[in-house]
Amino acid sequence: MTEKRTIRPYPSLPARPRAAAGEDRQHWELVICGDLTDKQADLTEKLVSVPRCSRGTIFFDSCGGSTYVGLTLAALIRLRGLRPIGVVAGECSSAALFPFAACPERYVLPYSTLLFHPIRWQSDESVRVEEAAEWSRHFQQMEPALDELLSQMFPLPLEKLNAWTRPGRFVTGAELVEAGLAKQVDMFSGDLWRQARRADAG
Repeated sequence: MTEKRTIRPYPSLPARPRAAAGEDRQHWELVICGDLTDKQADLTEKLVSVPRCSRGTIFFDSCGGSTYVGLTLAALIRLRGLRPIGVVAGECSSAALFPFAACPERYVLPYSTLLFHPIRWQSDESVRVEEAAEWSRHFQQMEPALDELLSQMFPLPLEKLNAWTRPGRFVTGAELVEAGLAKQVDMFSGDLWRQARRADAG
C-alpha cells in the first residue's frame, strides 16, 4: 500500500516591518548648497529622480545664483507634487529663496540667514545695445512678477516682502519665525523629525 504524503504549503513570506511612528519609507534627503548656477544640472536631476508626490527634506546653505535656476527648482517641487521639509541649516539667500518658499513645511535655526534683494541684471560684457534694451524691457516685467510669486508661495504680504527686499536686507531665522513663515529648531533638542513632531503637537 502506497503511503500517502501530505503536501504542505510553503511558508509565507515574513511580513515587512512597519515603519516607526512618523517615519515615511519614501522620505528622501537633499542638500541645496553653494551657487545654484554651478549646480543646476545636479540639483534638477536629483529633484526629478525622487518619487512623484513623495515626502523629503531639503537642507539649504546657498548664497543663491541665477534666478531662473531658483525658479526651476521651485517649479519642480510644486509641479511634481513633492512635499519636502525645507531647513535652512546655514544661509538661504537670493534665488535660493524660491525653492525654500516652495517647501510646504519650513524650519530655521536661530542663526539662519536669508538675504532678500531685488533680482540683479547679469549679462556678458559684450552684450549688444539691442540685447541690453530687450533685457531692460523684460526686467521691468519680470521683477514685479517674481515678487508676487515669492509673496504667494511663502505666503507673505507683498508690503512686508518689499520692506525686506528693497534695498535688500538680511533676515534672521528668528524674524522668519516671527513672520509666521517657518518654525524654529536647534542643534540641542534632538533630531529634526522629533523636534518637528513636538512643534506640531505644541
